[in-house]
This record gives sequence, C-alpha cells and structure tokens, in this order.
Amino acid sequence: MFSKEESRLLRHEFWTSFGKSFPRKWILYDTKLKGLSFKFHFDTKHALVALDLEDDLEYRITHWEKLQSLQSILIDEFLPEAIYEEAYVLNNGKEISRIYVPLNEKASIHDKNSWLVVMTFFNEKMSLFEAFFEEYRDVIEV
Repeated sequence: MFSKEESRLLRHEFWTSFGKSFPRKWILYDTKLKGLSFKFHFDTKHALVALDLEDDLEYRITHWEKLQSLQSILIDEFLPEAIYEEAYVLNNGKEISRIYVPLNEKASIHDKNSWLVVMTFFNEKMSLFEAFFEEYRDVIEV
C-alpha cells in the first residue's frame, strides 16, 4: 500500500518519464473545439486514451452524431479497438460522451514494471487518435 504522498510522487515520476521518453506536443485540450479534448488516463487499475465530449447536452449530441458518422473510418483505418460510449459516467458522477481505447493488459501506475508498456501504448494510440482527428477535423467541427 502506498501513502498519498508516495502515490503522488509515483504519478509525477510516470508523467515526467513519459514526457521525456516521448517528447512531442500532444493536441489534448488544444483541439480548438469547445468541449472536445483528448485524454491520457492511467491509475492503479487500468490505462486508456480517450476523446471526450464534455459540454452542454446540445453540443454533445451534435458532435457525437458527427463522430458516429465517422465510426467505421476510425475503426477500419485507425483504431479497431475503439469503444464508443454516448453516456459515459466519470468517477465524479459527471456524464460525458467518450470514444476510448483501453490497454487490455494489467497495468498500475504504482508498478514501474508496467510503465514502458503503458508509455508505448499511449504514444501509439494517441498518435493514431490525433491523426484521425486532423484528417477529419473539418467534418467534426462543422
């Protein structure tokens, strides 16, 4: 078991190591589309990369429909393991729409032996997510 401080230090060390191992500028929140962002998630149980829609319901519905119209392209050409969830509930109870790719291997941010696998997964999958977004940005933002 780790104390809160030990856990915080491990998380910090992971993200610092990830940034040094795969130095590049990720799109993440800089999509230029209100409420649409890319996320890396890694905790003590799982890791995933995601595209989140988090604005008001009308905005979410509009952009969700556009993303659904591109679903076969995303799956066929970029991320075959992508999961679409129109109503995804975050740990804090907030409902968003999310497209995500989970790491299907057991991984914990507290286990340094799993870090390289997660970093490689993040780099590969987020690069593909961003390539899809850049290719179809015009469709998504209209």
